[in-house]
Amino acid sequence: MDEEHFNMQMRKFLKKVGVTSQTEMEKAIRSALHDGKLAPDATVKAVMTLEIPSLGVRHQIDSLISLEDEGKIGDDRRRE
Repeated sequence: MDEEHFNMQMRKFLKKVGVTSQTEMEKAIRSALHDGKLAPDATVKAVMTLEIPSLGVRHQIDSLISLEDEGKIGDDRRRE
């Protein structure tokens, strides 16, 4: 196996995943905010699944993404 080539292929794939995933998430969240389906200070759960069917690999990552800095929310409330 050509390690350098493999590494470059992995980096290209991960860059594509990162860029396209961020774009899709931003579009979905902005649309939900615009439609009133999501509060501006909401937290959303995101799930990313990597699959390599030919190798039997399935890896899932779960994360919560908050739309506001919790420290900032508290600071704003204290000022009111």
